[in-house]
Amino acid sequence: MISGAFYALLAGFLGAVASSSAKLSLGSDYLKGMCKTGLKAWAQDGDYRIIQEETSPCEWLHIPLRLLCGGLLFTSNAVMWTFFSKALRHSSSSARATVTTTASNFVSSAFLGKLIFGETHAALWWVGISLTLSGLLVLHRSTSRPAEAKKEE
Repeated sequence: MISGAFYALLAGFLGAVASSSAKLSLGSDYLKGMCKTGLKAWAQDGDYRIIQEETSPCEWLHIPLRLLCGGLLFTSNAVMWTFFSKALRHSSSSARATVTTTASNFVSSAFLGKLIFGETHAALWWVGISLTLSGLLVLHRSTSRPAEAKKEE
């Protein structure tokens, strides 16, 4: 049986994928830039003129890529809510599932932001996420009060 924490971690990751997909689908300039960078890497000296023309593939290719990212946005959001519901069902408390999903989303967003967009985070952000993860650790290590009361009797 899969635990609620695993479902919560997956839900947080899928939430980060959804937000990255939204950023890609709504910002066409980024996809055009990625396309041109990719073409420059693959182009040889004689083919470099294709990249500089107004009718380069990047001028129209970003549209289906944006639609694909939009589809990924809706799909990952739907699957994220499914996993979050399963996390709530399999967790001992809704707070555990919610905090685990949120922490997973923050960490996944940081890694996807660095990987896809080249983003960096300030030291204060890392302090905040460290405090969040410390609280998550305390929450998962603690036992529920009714279970302790039953053991004492």
